Amino acid sequence: MVKKFRKRENRKLAIVQQEKIRRRIRENRDAHNLQAPEAGTSFKHIKNKQKRSQMVQLMKQEKKKQKSKVRRARREAEARGEEVVRQEPRSIDKMREADETIVPEEDSEVEEDEAMDEFEKYFQNGKKPKILVTTQKTPSRKMYAFLKELVCVIPNTFYYPRKEFPFKKICEYAGNRDFTDVMLFHEKAGVMQGVYISHLPKGPTSYWRITRMKLGQEMKGGATCNSSHNPELILNNFVTRLGRRLARQFAALFPQRPDFEGRRTITFHNQRDFVFFRHYRYNFKDNGERCALQEIGPRFTLKCRYLQHGTFDARSGEYEYIWRPDAQVSRKKFFV
Repeated sequence: MVKKFRKRENRKLAIVQQEKIRRRIRENRDAHNLQAPEAGTSFKHIKNKQKRSQMVQLMKQEKKKQKSKVRRARREAEARGEEVVRQEPRSIDKMREADETIVPEEDSEVEEDEAMDEFEKYFQNGKKPKILVTTQKTPSRKMYAFLKELVCVIPNTFYYPRKEFPFKKICEYAGNRDFTDVMLFHEKAGVMQGVYISHLPKGPTSYWRITRMKLGQEMKGGATCNSSHNPELILNNFVTRLGRRLARQFAALFPQRPDFEGRRTITFHNQRDFVFFRHYRYNFKDNGERCALQEIGPRFTLKCRYLQHGTFDARSGEYEYIWRPDAQVSRKKFFV
């Protein structure tokens, strides 16, 4: 109790001290009739550090006032019915560096390669996927809750306990029993860490880091899932050769003929090499004239760590892609 009381008192003293500093700056500015400098002004010529900090703060305040003034004028012009030209915001996605691996939507060379890859029979012949899901040896209660929802999200999914079997043996077992994919989820201290997705019988195998997990039962106002209907699949912003290959691996987990009566849709949205998984249900209103999306869950974020040829082989496997922190020094360079 003494420590908590002391912390509260320290916070109060810090607030009072900050207010004193602001008051002193205002008094000095009024006393010396300081004018707010323009944005981008350099203060290297000012040797006094306190004076230099004061001028920087004045410049930031003036810049903030000018932005507020422009926004207020724009809103007033729109209220009067005038046409206002809004500038397009500059995001990191829009400033992405040019990369030779980016392919257009219709590329004959890429389409020919995809016509001979491991996933083609799922798109041409309409083969129904059959997925084996397993975990680490001792899954937690939250892992079981997540798997309970995942089995309803992905059709034709079956859970098998891991026990003492190595992942490589599980892939061999699944391949002999007509399973098309194996998904292995692992966690640490009750927190979801990642998932291995191995396509059978010839691969590839990818490993994804999982973050920001939230179950459907934890969402406020969430909807129920009708698992008897195949969902509609949306794959967004997979623009590179690697991205299209990963997107095809995701698409091979779901049946290619969705049942639109179920009103379910699953989205894999790639943004800055982070893939956001969302599960929604269409909610029609006004006799179908308006439509809203109601989230079902679960939701989580994926980050690809590597893509490997063939099924899982930690020792002698050949890698198509490995994410390295030193390979992504620039914030504007992306691979997926």
